[in-house]
Amino acid sequence: MKSLSRIFLIILTTSSSYSFSSEKDKSFQEQSILSVLYVQTSTEFAANNLQTYLNATEALDRALEDSSWSAALEQKENFRDKPPAIIIDIDETVLDNSPFQSRTILSGLSYPNGWSEWVNESKANAVEGVYDFLHYANDKEVEIYYLTNRLESFRDPTIKNLINLGLPFKNENMLLMRKEQNSRDKTERRKLVADKNRVVLIIGDQLTDFISTKEAYVFHTDRKKLAKKYSDMWGSKWFMITNPTYGRWELSIYEDMPESEEEASEIRKKTLQP
Repeated sequence: MKSLSRIFLIILTTSSSYSFSSEKDKSFQEQSILSVLYVQTSTEFAANNLQTYLNATEALDRALEDSSWSAALEQKENFRDKPPAIIIDIDETVLDNSPFQSRTILSGLSYPNGWSEWVNESKANAVEGVYDFLHYANDKEVEIYYLTNRLESFRDPTIKNLINLGLPFKNENMLLMRKEQNSRDKTERRKLVADKNRVVLIIGDQLTDFISTKEAYVFHTDRKKLAKKYSDMWGSKWFMITNPTYGRWELSIYEDMPESEEEASEIRKKTLQP
């Protein structure tokens, strides 16, 4: 076994997917057509997002009434009197990047090709339900921290996109971005928020929006156990937006990094549980 370290190295340098070679990009991207169409066309996907943000709104009210409530594992003692805050991811949690995913399929290329162009357009739409939720939190005087693994170089177009959508944005300190290409762990940035605020809710679309990469970067059989481990957090303090288009969940099914799309396809089939 080559171990998962090779997989992790590749993940640290990509976001939406890995790629084998330029000639394989098209076939690799075509496998995601249905997941992208699901995001863009299905009522079920939209309804699930609305449901998630409605439940998060109700949880926010409960959190504000209970000063002992904290959603951050990084929260230290003596936080009861700190101002309440939420931590929310951006991509696929606030901003819908499915048009970018569509472009990769139609062009036959994979991430990061075209990503900077897409971000700089500042044209992503809001995920269903997030507009009302964030304005509700803002009206309750809850600090809103946008915590994203977009690189710092994308700060201006990201802010422009949020403001264009009319989403609450207090100041640049509320946007915590990734400063280094290979540093995707959000733990320290969550800690920065928790040091100043009582974190009442966390919302994201990836497991690492809630826990460390060290804990999340494991084989899928161990990774699945993390849902149960944190069963007291989901739906009360942590809210997960479903993202079927990309994520670490796929890479966690490979014990050894596949050398080709054909090999990856065979591993996927073997992982199925009939």
